Amino acid sequence: MLRAIDRDRFRVIPVGITRDGAFVLEDDDPDKFALRPEALPEVVDNGTRVRLPDSTLSREWTVTDAEGTRSLGDVDVVLPILHGRFGEDGTVQGLLELLDIPYAGGGVLMSAIGMNKNVTKRVLRSANVPVVPWVAVTRADLARDRELWERRMRGLGLPVFVKPNEAGSSVGVSKVSRWEDLDAALDTAFAEDGLVLVEQAIVGREVECGVLPGRDGGPIRVSVAGEIVVTGREFYDFEAKYLDAPGVDLVCPADLSDGELAEMQRIAAQAFEAIGGQGLARVDFFYTGTEFYVNEVNTMPGFTPISMFPTCWIASGLSYPELISDLLDAALTKR
Repeated sequence: MLRAIDRDRFRVIPVGITRDGAFVLEDDDPDKFALRPEALPEVVDNGTRVRLPDSTLSREWTVTDAEGTRSLGDVDVVLPILHGRFGEDGTVQGLLELLDIPYAGGGVLMSAIGMNKNVTKRVLRSANVPVVPWVAVTRADLARDRELWERRMRGLGLPVFVKPNEAGSSVGVSKVSRWEDLDAALDTAFAEDGLVLVEQAIVGREVECGVLPGRDGGPIRVSVAGEIVVTGREFYDFEAKYLDAPGVDLVCPADLSDGELAEMQRIAAQAFEAIGGQGLARVDFFYTGTEFYVNEVNTMPGFTPISMFPTCWIASGLSYPELISDLLDAALTKR
């Protein structure tokens, strides 16, 4: 969902994107897209077509429906509440860049890096940010020299996590505790992406924090930490993230000492800066009790009522409305 905002008239224009890539005018009704276990929300094609400007000389958006074409007004800034490919991977951001339309969140490069787990790890490692050991593999790699790649994957030890390179929200992710289950996990991940990561499983706590750019040239801001406490599931999977499934508790603020929190915040800011340092991010860690390992840098984290990013900022003293205003203000000054 894109939210195009006309600030002169204090108007929010909700724009949905269908699976086929059609931009449609949506109802401004949050309940329509509430997360329900029986059916995930989906933007359906209602026959409308939202048109962006033809060039940078205009900020006017229009909509065409059964009654014809009408103006939606000039749009000042876009809040792209989008996940996955063609949403948080830099593609929509590139479209907005071409039209010189301000938008919240990371830029094209930051978004593309953050979506690509293998590239993120390489960039972070080059910036001396600790990351979980991993092997990135394709089907062609396995077909060419299965023994070599099997040796590399087994070198990580058990258990391992197998995940698609560019699928988000834990889609296609499996935990492998026996090597006999590796092929099935690879097949599940390859169904989502041509490149798959096999990662060493780190025994420790799952903690994360929100990151925002500094104000007026100030230092990068990092929230307090939240913790994902998994009690009745193998890991923090899709159902737990979005459908409030049992077996997972979200605790904020996490029980960390002042020194532990300061170190986590330092690494989070370092990771944020390494991949581009714009807009916002949620940095996810594994904490062993002595070391913090960055698991992921999410450049458009969830904003649902059970999402950690807004929860951590609220616990840090930034209200939900203030957080949204902060993102939009940063978008309007980003160049």
